[in-house]
Amino acid sequence: MSQKGLFISFEGIDGSGKSTQTRALAEHLRALGRDVLLTREPGGSPGAEEIRALVLQGEPDRWSADTELLLFTAARRDHLERVVWPALARGEVVICDRFADSTRMYQGRAGLRAKVDALHDLMIGVEPDLTVLIDMDPAAALARAKARGTEEERFEDFGLPLQEQMRAGFLELAQEHSARFRVIDGNRTPDAVAADIRGAVEPHLT
Repeated sequence: MSQKGLFISFEGIDGSGKSTQTRALAEHLRALGRDVLLTREPGGSPGAEEIRALVLQGEPDRWSADTELLLFTAARRDHLERVVWPALARGEVVICDRFADSTRMYQGRAGLRAKVDALHDLMIGVEPDLTVLIDMDPAAALARAKARGTEEERFEDFGLPLQEQMRAGFLELAQEHSARFRVIDGNRTPDAVAADIRGAVEPHLT
């Protein structure tokens, strides 16, 4: 579905700077004259945003791991159908703050990776053209995430052990899918991180 456009996802642990860097990249590409859709997961479409509130707010044990996986997959499918695929068909650059790799990590953490992959193949069936992984120290990222003080802190409330587990998992995933992953050191100034991201993206622009 991304033959006309370019589909870029951003991944990383909570507080790693994904949202800041997706906005910076979108602004950069628009300045170059590209049509850009900046979106996020879970969310990005009206229905998916409703599911976002369900999965990111409340107590850490609000959902079982299996139920959580189904909710995230439903949100992603709606997002793809209503937002991502139409934008790619128009030839736009789609920049998405999180995609299926986050589900592989967060929902797959409870021994459900095989289920995550099977459900992805059945209901989603696409991967980004390029995935930017912002790698950052878990303790610093968690402190930054908690300082935001939003209602969407369900995963942050699992604490540092989850952040450390997710960081290791993302780095393993980047090795597993090295053709589409670019790992960026997030332990630097936002401008330095943004410059490296631009360098990773530019070869994919046609």
